[in-house]
Amino acid sequence: MTTELLAPLDLAFWHLESATHPLHLGALAHFGPVPAPPGGEPADVLELLARRAAAVPRLRMRVRDVLIPVGGAAWSADPDFDVRRHVREITLPGADFPAETARLAAELMERPVERGLPPWEMYLLSGAPDGSFAVLVKLHHALADGMRAVAIGAGIFDEIAAGHRPARRARPVPPRPPLPGLTGLPGPGRLLGIARDRLGDLGRAVEVGASVVRASRLDGRPTAALAAHSSGTRRIATATLSLDRVHRVRRATGGTANDVLLAVVAGALRRWFDGRGLPLPGADPRALVPVSRRRPGAPPGPGNSLSGYLLDLPVTEPDPAARLAAVRHAMDRNKAAGPFRGAGAVALLADQLHPLAHRFGAPLASGAARLLFDLLVTQVPLPRSALSLGGAPLRALFPMAPLARGQSLAVAMSPYGGRVHIGLVADGAAVPDLDALTAALTAELDLLDPPETDAPGARPSPPDTA
Repeated sequence: MTTELLAPLDLAFWHLESATHPLHLGALAHFGPVPAPPGGEPADVLELLARRAAAVPRLRMRVRDVLIPVGGAAWSADPDFDVRRHVREITLPGADFPAETARLAAELMERPVERGLPPWEMYLLSGAPDGSFAVLVKLHHALADGMRAVAIGAGIFDEIAAGHRPARRARPVPPRPPLPGLTGLPGPGRLLGIARDRLGDLGRAVEVGASVVRASRLDGRPTAALAAHSSGTRRIATATLSLDRVHRVRRATGGTANDVLLAVVAGALRRWFDGRGLPLPGADPRALVPVSRRRPGAPPGPGNSLSGYLLDLPVTEPDPAARLAAVRHAMDRNKAAGPFRGAGAVALLADQLHPLAHRFGAPLASGAARLLFDLLVTQVPLPRSALSLGGAPLRALFPMAPLARGQSLAVAMSPYGGRVHIGLVADGAAVPDLDALTAALTAELDLLDPPETDAPGARPSPPDTA
């Protein structure tokens, strides 16, 4: 049975999870009706999902403990794999199908995936009067980061499944040299090289650890309104913004589209504080903005490969243009410094730790996120081409990020089809008014790009919340 050790960051995610803090990524995809071919019946979407998911090798793998390295774990093929344990259909009342899908998605996202099985689930949500449907996908963070989740999930779409070809036979990998024994001992030069590598690893660990300490807020600075004593419940809301409008702002002000979206989030939080009747925080809330360490165009590869940037979201700045300028300058400084400083170093530090440290240090580490950042804001890229499932066009895909312990909000964004689809995940008790925050996103884009200049038909759709 082939096995593959969990990468250090994957192992950290595996052990950080608890019953009230599940660590799976999610995506809620909305599709139009399945067209019936001439003289035939529409595709059975549940059967299609099950067949295509079962064909993704990574989705047949489960986690098991190993003896060596001590405290480690490995991916191995599940000998009893049954795709029907992972792919299910739920029929919803059709009167308000979008709201019902968001409500049910929130309930399903509360539940950790079963750890004895391959750690993923997929739900077909049907019952809309017009024949449209939704698909909710849950992937444990140990299984995939955002980019790899997209690569795995893409296998269910018609365009990717139809273009699938058997993988080319891998080139033979030269065997690793045997461990040194009584013969074949490394010479003095090799021993010096090994020692230099070990010292380099130690120095790297110290550097990364120092970056984490410098980034920590040991003075209790976390923003109270975004901190939560977790209730274990979840609320999910979605919003859709015009990508053309985002790019119009970018062209007028400089920077990147992601800078514009981060400024929109900052302004929405300011508006949300005001709507709650809360005073603005004494210091701007800090966001962790994950950054992929994968090279552009490179295959996703196994395991997570993440770093991140810290960004103080300028909610105390009253002027929208000044907020955007502050975000742009801060992100430019982050990029100039590189991904080895700040909270992103936490992910890099995981690579330096022994598996036992992940296994026994998880309870301590799980509460450390609030010392580093107040909320997660991430962007998940999607293919630019139009996608479909069983001939049904993909209308929207809302990504969903997990909540760290002690935090109440995570924001994930995906551009697709001329729109930016935003998924918000919140602690149900800490943020009962998530719909107000969702509506504020639209209002903030209106401030940066007044609606009277918007092209016909480009107005955002109203949010769905549960």
